[in-house]
Amino acid sequence: MNNEMTLKLITKDLAGRSDMHLARKVWHVTMGSLAIFLYHASDSSLDFFGWIAFAIGLAGFILDFLRLNNEKMNQFAVKYFGLILRKSEIQSFSGLPFYAMGSALSIYFFPPEVALVSIYFLVFADPIASIVGVKFGKDQILPNKTLQGSVACFLACYAIMAFVTLDSGAPSHMVLIFCFFAALFGTISEMFSAFNIDDNMTIPVVSGAGIYVINLFFKVF
Repeated sequence: MNNEMTLKLITKDLAGRSDMHLARKVWHVTMGSLAIFLYHASDSSLDFFGWIAFAIGLAGFILDFLRLNNEKMNQFAVKYFGLILRKSEIQSFSGLPFYAMGSALSIYFFPPEVALVSIYFLVFADPIASIVGVKFGKDQILPNKTLQGSVACFLACYAIMAFVTLDSGAPSHMVLIFCFFAALFGTISEMFSAFNIDDNMTIPVVSGAGIYVINLFFKVF
């Protein structure tokens, strides 16, 4: 049996983008939550964790490049990491390096408060949007995007933002408006995957940029 046939056989049961793929979502939340916990539990700066994320992202891109150019290495990856891989990632880069690099870029470009919120959006709001979209999504608004999933993303981002700004000291009406626009940017950043742009990168970067700009006006952070 040739390498191409072997790869087809071991990838036939992998999840697609429109599948629930709970194992991937558990991995997504667990790894992000662990990183967040380690940051808050340590005395290290956010910049330090940003460099770690950058190194993981760079290593991920290199390993994916090697995997995509070596059938045996690709078969090994599919065999042992198939639970968290999508079918589309067998012949393209996986989500891991984008996940790490997006977080690193957010930490590099934005103040800590903004970077952390954008990473919270990535870790928690993204999988919530996906689960609701797959389970309850009926009204498609973009490829692989439903109104129900986008509303869930907005509400999750709003809840995260509201929790983070509980003790901001800014007037309550300003905080409410700020949370609305922050959640809107979070929702928009999640929609980029409809255009084959990895939202593991766009969520922390695009939502971080939006939150940074609106904070210049509302000064909640």
